[in-house]
Amino acid sequence: MKATLTHVVRKVFEKNQDSILSHKQVCVLIDVRENALRNLVYEILEELSKDGKIKRTAHAVYTSGIKEDVYEGFIELTARGAGFVVTDDEQEDIYVAPPNTGQSLNGDRVKVRVFKRGKTRMEGEIIAVLSRERTQFVGTIETHEKFAFLVPDNLKSGTDIYIPKEKLGQAKSGDKALVKITVWPKSSKNPYGEVVEVLGKPGSNDTEMISILCNNGIDYKFPQEVLEEAEVIGIALDPLEVAKRRDFRGITTFTIDPVDAKDFDDALSFKRLPNGNIEIGVHIADVSYYVRPGSAMDKEALKRSNSVYLVDRVIPMLPEQLSNLACSLRPKEDKFSFSAVFEMDEAGKVYDKWFGKTVIHSDRRFSYEEAQEIIEGKTGDFQEEILILDKIAKILRNLRLKNGALNIESEEMRFKLDENGHPEDVIIKTSKDAHKLIEEFMLLANKKVAVFIAEPKKGRDTIPFVFRVHDKPDVEKIALFTVFIDKFGYKLDFTRPDQIAKSINKLLGDIRLTNEYSLIQTMAIRSMARATYETKNIGHYGLAFEFYTHFTSPIRRYADLVVHRIVQEELTHQKHRYGKELDDICKRISRMERKAVDAERESTKYFQTLFVQDHIGEEFIGTVSGIAEFGLFVKMDDNYCEGMVPMSEIPGDRFSFDSEKYRIIGYKTKKEFNFGDKVRVKISDVNTRKRQINLELVAE
Repeated sequence: MKATLTHVVRKVFEKNQDSILSHKQVCVLIDVRENALRNLVYEILEELSKDGKIKRTAHAVYTSGIKEDVYEGFIELTARGAGFVVTDDEQEDIYVAPPNTGQSLNGDRVKVRVFKRGKTRMEGEIIAVLSRERTQFVGTIETHEKFAFLVPDNLKSGTDIYIPKEKLGQAKSGDKALVKITVWPKSSKNPYGEVVEVLGKPGSNDTEMISILCNNGIDYKFPQEVLEEAEVIGIALDPLEVAKRRDFRGITTFTIDPVDAKDFDDALSFKRLPNGNIEIGVHIADVSYYVRPGSAMDKEALKRSNSVYLVDRVIPMLPEQLSNLACSLRPKEDKFSFSAVFEMDEAGKVYDKWFGKTVIHSDRRFSYEEAQEIIEGKTGDFQEEILILDKIAKILRNLRLKNGALNIESEEMRFKLDENGHPEDVIIKTSKDAHKLIEEFMLLANKKVAVFIAEPKKGRDTIPFVFRVHDKPDVEKIALFTVFIDKFGYKLDFTRPDQIAKSINKLLGDIRLTNEYSLIQTMAIRSMARATYETKNIGHYGLAFEFYTHFTSPIRRYADLVVHRIVQEELTHQKHRYGKELDDICKRISRMERKAVDAERESTKYFQTLFVQDHIGEEFIGTVSGIAEFGLFVKMDDNYCEGMVPMSEIPGDRFSFDSEKYRIIGYKTKKEFNFGDKVRVKISDVNTRKRQINLELVAE
């Protein structure tokens, strides 16, 4: 009764936004006459005013306020059912408690009403779902006598989906299935849906990877019209188009990529000039020649926004006919490219630059390992060119670091898979000189293209553009990082924002050979802001660049394809096609980039569970890698896999999370667990569906 009456009372104030209403007037408006109910209405009015949902102006007199505190944005749900709305007008995120998420699902565009403004955050409720991010979900079917439910694999999906018996198709209890939401009645707690496809029984890699993709809003199949559009594209070059381009086919050119790569986005060319300088070409696959604005492929590429790299497969942004064949800069084939060409000396000074459409011929395809061997002294093809490029890259890198760029050494967890796709070994890939060589020339091209478009020029209007931006670190996150490194006995002065990057670089340089290096570097990265795509430039803090964009990977990133189009329009003095819609494109590709990262992380967690599921009951030495209210995370030293010890299962005392000192501490014993502590753990349980490794602490 009270819940229903509360809803009715709130509706009164929503319909009478500018009115001031007494308790008596509210009772008249909702036709409440009995004393008991009138008392209940008063109680509800007082509770609503305390919660900030209406305003009390005098005794028993209330108003909703003159202006409703409403925002639009995208909701991101947590596994526990709460949400955070990322608003359009760059307000801080708005917290939404589980009872207030309404009928919103993860990623939906929503309207949120703020009813509470605290010192640390705003709190609100979802009052409308403006558009669904997606309507299809993967999970496990649970059948009952007259109906069924889909229990989504991803807890962030929001809710179980009710399926009428006649909409089950061939799905049986326990099957993994793809289900589409058909309707969500206002009176229903759960949305209604129907089975689109039965994926099989849980547990196979294919089924689990499809589940990960779908539950992150990523399509694992291309629409038929997109495939048909791609199939008509051949790899032979049009001679008329070749004649329009600058020809680099007679100049030494090669690619350096991962050993298992198929989509070669970029190539480098090398030519000695008569004046002793070097002409270095950064040649990028000319996807814009094949994918035209408004085409089915273009719309699908924007929808996907980027390729997704799971442990055992790639879900490309473009069909394979383009990504692996027509556009890919494969060796011994003529290819169309969009190039940034630099005249440089061996000290890394740029004397001249040129941007434009080209045709190239890659003479050799190197893996990173092959190029690294040459850098380390092995004789090989294009040895002189690679060594000079490596020398220049190191100079460019040192200059960036001197200017305040973050010195982060990338670490990537990879799995060696057997013929059945089962992980048989874990490999940690680190960035070596060959990776850094390619990285520096890609950074150079990206930076120079951004400067070319963005720098003010006389008599020219500002060009709508896609910048890759990275904001300065958040003060609170840096404070937390300071607490974190204090656990290891390190102290840094972060009072001056312009010195943060240099201070972190010095710390990482000093501890590079210590056991805690990897953990501290990971936490340093987490303390930074997230890089995004924006039309408004604020610079790139992590790279210490005033102007930066993404130009060098159009096969796998939609941002780069848009940048290619804008640069070509500027070079050829065409009218620029992109206007205000570029803001929406930036929001879309930034959001989809986060989804791709989430999917990639989840696939890594899934393969971690596969790797350790035969080791249940075994003990390992590990390092405390995370601390939270619900327990502590431990990364096992032998296999690099991470599991969790629930707070309630830490033996020897009743433990709690100390948020100020970021530690777990015992109530009676005062025993502490801190980041970086060495502990002995036993694998107690492995849940591949939830991607969880459960651990127990073992007494030393």
